[in-house]
Amino acid sequence: MSDHPIGQDDRILYRGQKIDLALRPIALADGSTAEREVVLHRGAVALLPLLDGDRICLIRNRRYAIGKTLLEIPAGTIDPGEPPDACAARELREETGYVAGRITLLTEWWVSPGLFTERMYLFRCDDLREGHHAPELDEQIEPVVVPWQQAVSMALDGRIEDAKSMLAILYWDRLRNSESR
Repeated sequence: MSDHPIGQDDRILYRGQKIDLALRPIALADGSTAEREVVLHRGAVALLPLLDGDRICLIRNRRYAIGKTLLEIPAGTIDPGEPPDACAARELREETGYVAGRITLLTEWWVSPGLFTERMYLFRCDDLREGHHAPELDEQIEPVVVPWQQAVSMALDGRIEDAKSMLAILYWDRLRNSESR
């Protein structure tokens, strides 16, 4: 794995397809040092595929780690050397079948900075046209188009349980409402 921040003193314990696990030395307040476990991740994108200004394409996504299918916004891990905007276009096509005429970076955040180096980039996808839905072999994904207000309600009432999806939907809803004033 590459393209994630490895400290020069990190000791790699495990190398995986999407993550590496390292022990990172840190300086303590008393001047001594300790090691902390750090999950090294090259970053990911999250997408808001907006249709006709008042609908969004979500996905039903089987999450093997928790043994459950979740309703989420499309997202995916950035490939080594891939710019986030190129990853956004690729993941949109793979997971929803849509191709965007315009992809705009809205914001970015650290996913879980106490443990992960993962940075997530949120993109708004507009001027969508239908293409070919092509999930990866290990993905069980089904696109689901819902009215925007329904997506907001689902983010607030617990039907959407995924943190990146709740954050992205509520973030864009706030921006959208402040722009319409």
